[in-house]
Amino acid sequence: MKQIISILLLFALMSPVFGATKPNIIIIFTDDLGYGDLGCYGSPVIRTPNLDRMAAEGLRFTDFYSASEVCTPSRAALLTGRYPIRSGMCSPKRVLFGNSKGGLPPSEITMAEALKAKGYATAHIGKWHLGIYEGSRPMEQGFDHSFGLPYSNDMDARPGLPKGATGSPNPPHDGWNVPLLRDGKVVEQPADQTTLTRRYTEEAVKFIAEKKRGSFFLYFAHTFPHVPMFASPAFKGRSRAGIYGDAVEEIDWSVGQVLDALKKNRIEKNTLVFFTSDNGPWLIMGDQGGSAGLLREGKGSTWEGGMRVPGIAWMPGRIKPGVTTQLAHAMDLFPTALALAGAPAPKGVVLDGIDLTPLLFAAKPLPQRPFFYYRGEAIFACRLGEWKAHFKTQTGYGQPKPDIHEPPLLFHLGRDPSEKRNVAAEHADVITQIQEAVKTHQAGVVPGAPQLD
Repeated sequence: MKQIISILLLFALMSPVFGATKPNIIIIFTDDLGYGDLGCYGSPVIRTPNLDRMAAEGLRFTDFYSASEVCTPSRAALLTGRYPIRSGMCSPKRVLFGNSKGGLPPSEITMAEALKAKGYATAHIGKWHLGIYEGSRPMEQGFDHSFGLPYSNDMDARPGLPKGATGSPNPPHDGWNVPLLRDGKVVEQPADQTTLTRRYTEEAVKFIAEKKRGSFFLYFAHTFPHVPMFASPAFKGRSRAGIYGDAVEEIDWSVGQVLDALKKNRIEKNTLVFFTSDNGPWLIMGDQGGSAGLLREGKGSTWEGGMRVPGIAWMPGRIKPGVTTQLAHAMDLFPTALALAGAPAPKGVVLDGIDLTPLLFAAKPLPQRPFFYYRGEAIFACRLGEWKAHFKTQTGYGQPKPDIHEPPLLFHLGRDPSEKRNVAAEHADVITQIQEAVKTHQAGVVPGAPQLD
């Protein structure tokens, strides 16, 4: 009987009409949050009661990945459902800078565009970092409304900024001239970074209330905990983990406000909320760099700590509480959103994600598939099942050239998530299988025109 009920629920969710409206979708995307930075992922020093509640009421992923080890390509992949090499949103430069000329190509179909075509109201709140020129900006990529920063909060540093200020526990408030934009127009420059999390949250709550009678998609991309680190007076000095913990605890408060707004407007059962991060923690920033927990390395690397991130799905009454060890990644959110909206996949577009609704709503296992750890335009590693092979390794920062591994390093992530015990000598057959998966993938990839050079 339980199986029949789950199947019926899945069909209801996949249909074009779910209740009075198609399900709402909210993606909360943090910047540089580590795998070990939340209470529900084992942090002993950062208090995250709202995210812990979200995890207890929803589905917490132990093996969820960003599509890249740094922010621009990971954001492009999230919104397009495609490895960033396909859109040209990756290169040795790694991310877009304030003076970069490229951006997310207008030819790419974003999640916002696909959902807007199905009648969804769409909004981007927070950090963008996918281009500042015509064709690449939020409202030209499917968003009706946009409020936030055009790129990272450490860009546009003022002349004479003291060395080390970016990673300081008390960075100067006037150290960066990053603008705050509303629908493409500057409303404040420099942005008061101590108020960003609060103002983003107020904007999100307002959007939810205004669009509660229809279907909406909210892409809520927090600025923090990327350095320079700021928190509002209500949160500064509260955490055992210093200003980094203060910033994360304020994000946790923000999540609570969003969930409460859904309940207040009686739409929580018709709204999927997914919380995750763009990459792992920026460890070279010390106390302002977060934690990858038991995982190796952090931001900028293709070791687990650089790309395995928190992943929590919440939809009360629809998603049963639990923990899953199924491998999933940010590119899966695009086809999942399409399924919820009853929208077809874009024609002629290769998607690298899969629909997660069978797992989310019926607890069905996902098909085994390879996951490729890109650094720039190169595949450094590949995971298949519990096995991960490294062809190249490089620390996130400070190592000028990668180490080449012939034969590849091999780790069993179920037994060794910290990637300490190379077992390649005992499992040559596994390495061969993974190498074949890489060859198959690469044969089907047509790189997009470089946008970051």
